[in-house]
Amino acid sequence: MKLLNKHAVFEKNSILLLVGILIMVSIGGLVEIVPLFYLENTIEKVEGVRPYTPLELAGRNIYVREGCYTCHSQMIRSTRDEVERYGHYSLAAESMYDHPFLWGSKRNGPDLARVGNKYSDDWHREHLKAPSSVVPETIMPGYPFLAETKLSYENIGLDIKTNQIIGVPYTDEQVENAVEDLKAQLDENSDGYDAFMERYPSAQVRDFDGNPREITELDALIAYLQMLGTLVDFSIYDESENNR
Repeated sequence: MKLLNKHAVFEKNSILLLVGILIMVSIGGLVEIVPLFYLENTIEKVEGVRPYTPLELAGRNIYVREGCYTCHSQMIRSTRDEVERYGHYSLAAESMYDHPFLWGSKRNGPDLARVGNKYSDDWHREHLKAPSSVVPETIMPGYPFLAETKLSYENIGLDIKTNQIIGVPYTDEQVENAVEDLKAQLDENSDGYDAFMERYPSAQVRDFDGNPREITELDALIAYLQMLGTLVDFSIYDESENNR
């Protein structure tokens, strides 16, 4: 009863109540914020995650340019229905090198966080040229011009340098060899193939657009799509969760 009487002081004095609220909010805020100053990184590093290759980065730029992120999210939530439909829920580390991130907030089409290697290059080529030819019920527009547009990659080194400046761990060697690495990802018989694979382990190397005579925007976009969700070995996480 005495405790209730003491609390009544706050209920009867709005100024005192306001001061009390500010004190409690300040304490709560400090408890949440202060530990962040002692952490080098708030994202747990995951084995396999690496920066984008020059070709993948160029493809991601096209993906953003064409507004693909407005209809396709890249974040699988941890709810059962999401995991059963799309695969293992997204990890923060998977988008740690994204500037900007492409989690998305709307799905007119399916989530693409695990689309890599789900379909063949042929499927992607047909889907991007004429979506309804492979998915009759789709409302997605076609992008046939991608196969006819030469990829502008002369300044890809500057793009990688910019990412390096804002924290993506590209090395100076990767910056200097950006153009050569972009070309090497399209031809496993190229002179720069071995050096490229050392710089970008697990990268997929092949002609993506079916036209080895020139490098097109379709090459870059398919390379990016085929990489999504393939860098992390999720069987490790599935096994650990099943053993709980």
